[in-house]
Amino acid sequence: MFKKVLIANRGEIAVRVMRACREMGIASVAVFSDVDRASLHVSKADEAYLLGPAPARESYLNVAKILDVARKCGAEAIHPGYGFLSENAQFAGACAEAGIKFIGPPPSAMELMGSKTRARTAMQAAGVPMVPGSARGLSVAEAEAMAVQVGYPVMIKAAAGGGGKGMRLVNKPADLRSSFETAQSEALRSFNDGEIYLEKFIQNPRHIEIQVLADEHGNVVYLGERECSVQRRHQKVIEEAPSAIVDADMRKRMGAVAVQAAKSAGYTNAGTVEFLVDADRNFYFLEMNTRLQVEHPVTELVTGLDLVHLQLRIASGEKLPFRQEDVQLRGHAIECRIYAEDPDNNFFPSPGKITKLVRPSGPGVREDSGVYEGWTVPLDYDPMLSKLIAYAPDRLTAIARMRRALDEYFVGGIKTNLSLFRRILEHPDFIGGRIDTGFLDRLLATAASPASDTKNLAEIAAVSAALFAATAQSQNGKNGGPNRGMERRTEASMWKRTARSEGVGGE
Repeated sequence: MFKKVLIANRGEIAVRVMRACREMGIASVAVFSDVDRASLHVSKADEAYLLGPAPARESYLNVAKILDVARKCGAEAIHPGYGFLSENAQFAGACAEAGIKFIGPPPSAMELMGSKTRARTAMQAAGVPMVPGSARGLSVAEAEAMAVQVGYPVMIKAAAGGGGKGMRLVNKPADLRSSFETAQSEALRSFNDGEIYLEKFIQNPRHIEIQVLADEHGNVVYLGERECSVQRRHQKVIEEAPSAIVDADMRKRMGAVAVQAAKSAGYTNAGTVEFLVDADRNFYFLEMNTRLQVEHPVTELVTGLDLVHLQLRIASGEKLPFRQEDVQLRGHAIECRIYAEDPDNNFFPSPGKITKLVRPSGPGVREDSGVYEGWTVPLDYDPMLSKLIAYAPDRLTAIARMRRALDEYFVGGIKTNLSLFRRILEHPDFIGGRIDTGFLDRLLATAASPASDTKNLAEIAAVSAALFAATAQSQNGKNGGPNRGMERRTEASMWKRTARSEGVGGE
């Protein structure tokens, strides 16, 4: 096992990996940019090193600097987290050349699955079910011909894409050329690769993915599915495991295809095979994410496995400690991605200082966080603050538990998307499992319930008042006696009035 691992990332995922390292007796090394000097992941690490200025290309994307830190500190391996360099085959190759283990798949698998067109070609050859469309990049004229062949509507996509960038839905021929050019331009800016391909658009699909693990001895297993259909602009918002529509037979068939895809790519370590599922529960290969996923905690909770521990063990050369028949799914888990953004202002980022932080807790509640009270959220990076996960014996109880946890959660000083999750989890279609990738767009097209907003503000005010009251009680007689207690009760009253009049700032 490694003695020291460098985590080439920031925020909650860096903290998550560091905790796994600490549990396994591995020293952790943080890297950070100028604006992240006071970040939580820096304080959690055993060692921390400055990379450079805030822009990612000068810090978290600077391969030379990261490898230089790894050499100087004696790190034997690098965990990339997700985002930044996590799916960069050149970085994985540079690690190998430097004699440092990359905790992820080999560069060849990353190159194959990192390009959507190469992945489609390889998966077609392996007999994996595919959405009708092109297996290579197209010109505008070729895309127009292909769209006629498969039939409108179609989706045009960046071959090197991810996170919803370089994707456009085209409903009629007149819109294809302009959509193609816009997607290509966005792809060039985001990935420095303008290759575009085309797929038939499946109406109202569900987005379901299969987690796979592969060791370096030829063993590959799947760990069940995750439902990721609640999305905004092709980016996941809520994930859950298992899916409400996947039964044991469908799970087995999807898992077999995912394992086949991983084996055909020569894949090792943790990865995710993503599928679109139509109204008749037919599933089609979408892509493979060659890294640990943001939503990995829901799989951990329903399987009882620690995916980061397993990543480290696989990368150190160990065999998988279990077989496919040993994997059992128990209960239900739901994850909400908490962002510093304003859902009432087109989800505009909300950087700034976190002036108050009340975290949820209690049975079945997990929070993977990268923030603390008093920390300033920078504008330079993805605005994710934390991931809130609820686990229960069944789906309805998990929903109820998540709603309770959301009502306990408060972030002051900045805007967050907490109110969005309350809306989603109260919607009868979500409760009934009647969701698809268009669900959230339909929800956002309707006005929020004023009654629900008032209820949420009242609950937040009550939590804040209780917090102030508890603080007053503990400080009474210690810092100024009863007069100071009265001051804190006055502060609590002011907080409640602010909550009613200003929307509590954090919502």
